[in-house]
Amino acid sequence: MSVTTAHLPRYAYVSPESAARYAKRTEDGFYKLLPGEVYWRDHYFFLRDNGYELRPRYHPDWRPSWVGTNIDPMFCEDSIALITPGVIDVTRRSDNSRVAVKRTRNDTQELHIARYLTDKQSPHNHCIPVLDVLQDPSEPHRSLLFMPHLRRFNNPDFGTIDEVMEFIRQSLKGLRFLHECRVAHRDIAAANVMMDGRTLYPEGHHPVRTDFLPDGANDARPLPRSSANVRYYYIDFGLSRLFEEGESPLVLGRTGRDKEIPELSNEVPYDAYRADVFALGNLYYKEFISKYHGLDLIQPLVDMMKWKNPAQRPSADAAFHIFESIYGRTDEALLRWRLRSRTESAPERVVYDTVAVAREGIYQLRKLIS
Repeated sequence: MSVTTAHLPRYAYVSPESAARYAKRTEDGFYKLLPGEVYWRDHYFFLRDNGYELRPRYHPDWRPSWVGTNIDPMFCEDSIALITPGVIDVTRRSDNSRVAVKRTRNDTQELHIARYLTDKQSPHNHCIPVLDVLQDPSEPHRSLLFMPHLRRFNNPDFGTIDEVMEFIRQSLKGLRFLHECRVAHRDIAAANVMMDGRTLYPEGHHPVRTDFLPDGANDARPLPRSSANVRYYYIDFGLSRLFEEGESPLVLGRTGRDKEIPELSNEVPYDAYRADVFALGNLYYKEFISKYHGLDLIQPLVDMMKWKNPAQRPSADAAFHIFESIYGRTDEALLRWRLRSRTESAPERVVYDTVAVAREGIYQLRKLIS
């Protein structure tokens, strides 16, 4: 099966000599499906029969689209291999929307908790919803979990202080909701907080090569976060715990990506909710405070969330109210100010600050006119 190669940039076309080299590499198997991709190829028609379409690369009769052409394979969408073999993107045929599919074991809490949280209809719910579940036809102990297709929350980069504050507001609100539903995430980290990027990329983006358009060849140009209604989500409930009504939140285990949570232990029980608070505070520190200047306003909150003694940390609800108090006292002009990277050079700072001042002047002029 071949795919279209229309609308490629001029530099995607190579000399006959280079085309011959690419043909030889293709023949030698350089671009063949990876072991983790073979599973999805083998389930192509199962997914299609259930209303989902894999990309052309995974069709059982796939023939690389660059074969017999003078096109560099890297500019052909069907050359792009899957990075995460346990999760893949599909197109839902009923509405042409992109959906993520994850293989999950039936004997874990992930499926149960994900469905439980999906049923909790609330604007405060920032947990990725379950769209569909199918039994894996080849592995009875596994299911296929269908969810909205998301992208990393920190790509593209944040541009202003207010954009960071909006992320903090949503993630704290989402954690408060989780805990109100008696769920401890237990694996909060940058990899497990994502965003719906559709409003940032009105032309779409490729699911693997996310800085490119869906064709995988041309650059995708995102809108500023401040002009798009971006929504952030917690994902991956494989290590999460749903407590019974009135059950103690004390748990054991050194699970999760964040190994800096001081109380983690296999022997001494600790409060799973307070561990979540530390992990989220640590995410704020690593992704924002340690990378950018100008975020001193959230330092006290982050310090409280990362206190060594779990009993001294605020609950998710208290942390949210502290944040709201900080935000309410912050000048709007400061919130609109750009984020300044800690690796930025002095000449870069002069240029970027000049642009930021001009942008603020335009904002004030428009406000005055209106």
